[in-house]
Amino acid sequence: MNATTTKTAPKTDGSLNRKLSLRHIRFIALGSAIGTGLFYGSAETIQAAGPAVLLAYIVAGCVVFTVMRALGELAVRHPVAGSFAQYANRYIHPRVGFLAGWTFAFEMIVVAIADMTAVGQYMGMWYPNAPGWIWMLAAMLLIGGLNLLRVSVFGELEFWFTLIKIVTIIAMIAGGLYLIVFGVTVGGYQPGFHNLVDHGGFAPFGVWGIVMSLGIVVFSFGGIETLGMTAGETGDPATAIPKAVNTVPMRILIFYVLSLGVMLCMFPWNEIGSEGSPFVQVFAGLGIPAAEHIINAVVLTAALSAMNSIFYAATRTMYGLAEQGQAPAAFGRVSRNGIPIWPVGVVATCLLVGLGLYFWIPDQLFLIVASIATFATVFTWGVILLAHHRMRLELRAAGQKPGKYVMPFWPVLSYLGLAFMAFIVVILGFSESGRTALVVGIVWIVLLLIAYQFVGADGRRKIDLETANNTP
Repeated sequence: MNATTTKTAPKTDGSLNRKLSLRHIRFIALGSAIGTGLFYGSAETIQAAGPAVLLAYIVAGCVVFTVMRALGELAVRHPVAGSFAQYANRYIHPRVGFLAGWTFAFEMIVVAIADMTAVGQYMGMWYPNAPGWIWMLAAMLLIGGLNLLRVSVFGELEFWFTLIKIVTIIAMIAGGLYLIVFGVTVGGYQPGFHNLVDHGGFAPFGVWGIVMSLGIVVFSFGGIETLGMTAGETGDPATAIPKAVNTVPMRILIFYVLSLGVMLCMFPWNEIGSEGSPFVQVFAGLGIPAAEHIINAVVLTAALSAMNSIFYAATRTMYGLAEQGQAPAAFGRVSRNGIPIWPVGVVATCLLVGLGLYFWIPDQLFLIVASIATFATVFTWGVILLAHHRMRLELRAAGQKPGKYVMPFWPVLSYLGLAFMAFIVVILGFSESGRTALVVGIVWIVLLLIAYQFVGADGRRKIDLETANNTP
């Protein structure tokens, strides 16, 4: 892809740099959403629903597009850092803005812990006798260091990280289609569409299996809302944000559905992901020399890439919360390179806590943090939809037009999206890890509501987003 030149605004003291191009923001959103959920978590979804898991990804992908169009419209009108919290503050209530901002930061940290756990699993293929915590700590130090660099350097690194993932997925899709079309035997199995219906049928666990897979599916897509975080560091958000929103969700849906569809045609679904990443298994089955080692390196890069984007999103959320008086003032100070240092330190500390949890529950850690992240994701998506809905109602009441870039089929899609979020929360209650996530999520919300009582006057008032809006 060609780099897109954007305008850059001069940096002022205490502000973020507007140095991210359209190419950067597209790949930051792709990098956060195409990671551990696809390369590692997809094994869980396939085992839960069989080939019918493709339907779960399609449904969730449609909801993602709805959320992103709502977020895109908000971000074009108000291109600010820490966007979710500030939109919720302005259009719902400062209390909801406080909940949304800190819950999103919590979501990103939890997902980063999941990615960090996956790094330990991937490195175990090469160093089976080495403890996983060593690689998790190394990943944390590497990603923390990258997030101390200038945002333009960060964006460029994330571009190349994500490009590796995309090339790998495309290669897998192309190679798999070749084997399917020409009927080449892979690992003792005959590829073909028959694998979608053999071995118990297309939906071996019925509708319930599809429903139960939605929790991890939503976790897989979680993080795409990071795109909204880039509005505060994009030179021309009125142009860049709509282009990114219109392309990124569909690309992610294609990557997920096509790659998993090809995978399910190559192997019996009940043989996929039995050991480690399904992608490593697929390439190893192709018979290419050292293929499993090459792809293991790629999925390792994918996990690091997702951690990189997520680390970025969490720190920018805390910066935005500080701007509206809902986080310590120190969180709003930036380094000479325009990096919010305190939030970087907080995220790194939380990852150390995650490392400690690995010693306690190493086998269950991934599923538990994935379920907790799902709860936080649907909460964030719900707040985005509600804030957008309130904005549109306010504009309609004032007799104003919403603008050139709008979410289609409003308010029907808003209602459907909010209903989906509520449905996912109910689903979490039907699994052990999901129930743990609900308990953690409810306790987290209660603690935040208590903490809000101690927020000062600045954090209790609705902010004026118009003063931060630099779009025509």
